[in-house]
Amino acid sequence: MDRELFDCAVIGGGLAGLTLAIQLSEKGYSVILFERQTYPFHKVCGEYVSMESYDFLERIGVPLSEMNLPYINEIKISSPDGNSFTRNLKLGGFGISRYTLDYTLSELAKKKGVVLMEDTKVFDIVFEQEFFSIKTATNTFYAKVACGAYGKLSNLDQKPDRKNTKISKNYIGVKYHVKLNLPDNRIELHNFKDGYCGVSKVEGNKYCLCYLTNSQNLRDHGNNLKLMEEKVVMKNAFLKKYFTEAVFMHDKPLTISQITFGKKKAVYNHLLMLGDSAGSIAPLCGNGMSMAMHASFKAFQAIDSYLTGKISMETMELQYTKQWNDQFSKRIQTGEYLQQLFGKETITNISIGILKNMPSMTDKLIASTHGYKF
Repeated sequence: MDRELFDCAVIGGGLAGLTLAIQLSEKGYSVILFERQTYPFHKVCGEYVSMESYDFLERIGVPLSEMNLPYINEIKISSPDGNSFTRNLKLGGFGISRYTLDYTLSELAKKKGVVLMEDTKVFDIVFEQEFFSIKTATNTFYAKVACGAYGKLSNLDQKPDRKNTKISKNYIGVKYHVKLNLPDNRIELHNFKDGYCGVSKVEGNKYCLCYLTNSQNLRDHGNNLKLMEEKVVMKNAFLKKYFTEAVFMHDKPLTISQITFGKKKAVYNHLLMLGDSAGSIAPLCGNGMSMAMHASFKAFQAIDSYLTGKISMETMELQYTKQWNDQFSKRIQTGEYLQQLFGKETITNISIGILKNMPSMTDKLIASTHGYKF
C-alpha cells in the first residue's frame, strides 16, 4: 500500500496505552499512539499504585527509585458513622500523580521512537483486508494491529454492543491535590452516603484527595459541588476534618461524570482492549492503574507473537482474552461487590464494624484486591 503501515496503533495515551507502546517500540516495532489531550495533564484518579507494577515500570525505563516517592504500607478505612480500623498492606504501593507519571511515560515513549499524536481525536477504527484504518479529523493512518486504551468515556465506546452489558448507577469522580498533615505511609478510605473518598500522599509533599459518589447526590444539591461536599461528604467526621484543614493547591477540582462500571469485551472487532476500555474497573477492585499496565504487558506478549508470525490473529485474540479473564475477572468481581457494599450507608456502617473485629477476614479481603508483581 502507498501509505505507511505501522505495526501497531494505540488509541489512548493513559498508563495502558503508553506502557504498551513503549514495550513494542523497545522490541523494534513501529508504533503510533493517539491521545486527545496534550501532555502533561491531570486525571481524576486515586494515584495510589500497587507495588505489583513497580518493577515493571522500572524495567521499561521509569526511574521510580530516583523520584523520592512515598511508600504506602498501611490502610485506614472508616464508615459514615465514624467507626474505623487500620491494617497493614502486605504488598503495599507507592504514590505518584498521574500528571507526573503519564508525562514521564509520554517522554519515554517519544525517546523510544513512538509516533505520539497529541491533541488528536480518533473518530473511527475500521478493520478490513488484514489491516486497520484509523481515522482522525485530518488524516487516516494504517496499522497491522490496533489497541483500544481510551478509558471509561469515549466516542468510540458508544456503539450498542460496546456499552456496558451490566449497567450500574452513574457516578461522578472528583479529585483535589491538597496539603495535609497525614502519615506518608498510609492510604485512607472514608465512606459517606452513596460514596467514598481516598486520601494518600504523592510526590512533592502533597496528597491526592479523590472521591466517587452517585450522581444523584449532586443532583439532590442543585448540582452544587461545594454544597454536596458540605451536606454529604463531610458528614464523615474524618472527611470534615480534612476538607476543613487542607490547603487546596488548585482553584477548582478535576471532575469526571457519567461513570458506570460493568463488563465489556477484551477484544472488539479485532481491537485488543486495555484497562477501562476492556471493562470499566471500579476503584475498589484493587488498583486499576496496575491492572491497566499488567494488561499492557499481556497484550505486548500476544502482539509480539502475532507480529513475528508465531500465531495467527485469531489465536492472538483468544490468547489475550484468556489472559485478561484469568488475571482480572476475580478482582473486578471483588470490586463490584465492594462497590455495592460501600455504596449503601447502613450496610457500610455494619460491614466496617464487622471487619474491624475480624482482622483475618479483613486482611484476606484486602489481599484479594492486589495482584502480584509482573
